[in-house]
Amino acid sequence: MSEAALRACGHALRHNLGLRSGERVVVIADAPMLEIGRIFEAAARTITPRVDLVGIPEAKRGGEEPPGGAARAMLRADVVLLVVSRSLSWTRAREEATRAGARLASMPGITEPIILRTLGVDYDAVRDRANRLADLLDAGGQALIRSKAGTDLALGIAGRSAHGRKGGIFREPGQWGNLPCGEAFIAPVEGTARGIYVVDGSQGGLGPVAEPIRVTVDQGRAIAFEGGEEALRLRELLESTGNPSAFNVAEMGIGCNDAARLSGATLEDEKVLGTCHVALGSNAMFGGTVRAGIHLDGVLRDPTISIDGETILESGRILPPR
Repeated sequence: MSEAALRACGHALRHNLGLRSGERVVVIADAPMLEIGRIFEAAARTITPRVDLVGIPEAKRGGEEPPGGAARAMLRADVVLLVVSRSLSWTRAREEATRAGARLASMPGITEPIILRTLGVDYDAVRDRANRLADLLDAGGQALIRSKAGTDLALGIAGRSAHGRKGGIFREPGQWGNLPCGEAFIAPVEGTARGIYVVDGSQGGLGPVAEPIRVTVDQGRAIAFEGGEEALRLRELLESTGNPSAFNVAEMGIGCNDAARLSGATLEDEKVLGTCHVALGSNAMFGGTVRAGIHLDGVLRDPTISIDGETILESGRILPPR
C-alpha cells in the first residue's frame, strides 16, 4: 500500500468520520476489495487499536444483504467502513447499524486512484453545494431532466425530502453516506416518472457504457431498454432479482464534488460535478416505499435540470441562485 493512500484514508477517518482513540472500527471487505480494505484497516490502527477486518463473499448485485456475521459485527461498531464491490448502502444491515449509532462510510468499488483524488478535498465546500441543491429539491413539485443525448424525463417530487446534506461529514452517531461524497438526491414519488433517460456516463453494475443506454419510463417504471450490450445486461440484472419492483425509478441525484472524475466506478461517477443520475430499484431507505433487493444508478453527462420550471443546472453547470 502506498503511504499517500494511507495518509488519505487516515485523513478521512479523522476529518470525515471523527474517529477517536479507543473506538471500535469494523471494515467490511469482499474478496476483490480486500487489499483496499487492508489500507483502511491499517489507517484505522494508527488511531485506535480496536479494528476488525471482516471478509464477506462478493455480492451478485447492489443492495444484496451481507452475511449475518458481518451484519452483527456492524452493530457493535462505532465506525463502519463498507469497502465492497457492490453497494450495501440500501440494505437492512446498513440501516440497523446506523440506527444503533454507528458512523458509517459506504465505499463500493473504491480504488486507490479514487482515494488519492477525492478523500483529501474540502468537504465543507462540497456540503454547502449539496445543501443548496437539496433545498431546491425540497421545495419542488416536479423535476425535469433533459440532455443533448436525448433525455427528456419528468419526475414528481412533491412531499419528498432531499438527502446528501451531510456532504461527506459523518461525525455524529447514526450519520452515514458515501466516501467520496457529494450529491443531492431524492426519491421521486412512485408512479410519477415518465419519459426517457439516456445513460451516457456509466451504469451501476456494469461500469462505463460503450454505447448509451436509452431507458423508456412510464408510470414510474422502466419499460424498455435500447442500446448496445449494456442495455441488455441492465435488463438482465433487474430481472435476476425476480422482483418487478426492481424496475422502479428510485432516485434522481445531482453530482456536487469538483474533485470526482468519471472513472467507471458508480461511487465516484455519481458525485461528479456537472452530472446527474437516475437509479432503478429500492428507495425505501431514503424516503420512498420500494424494497427491491437492488439499486442501480445510471450517470448522465451534462444534463439540464429544472424544478417547477426554474432551471437549476444548465448543460452540467450549476446556476447561481436568483
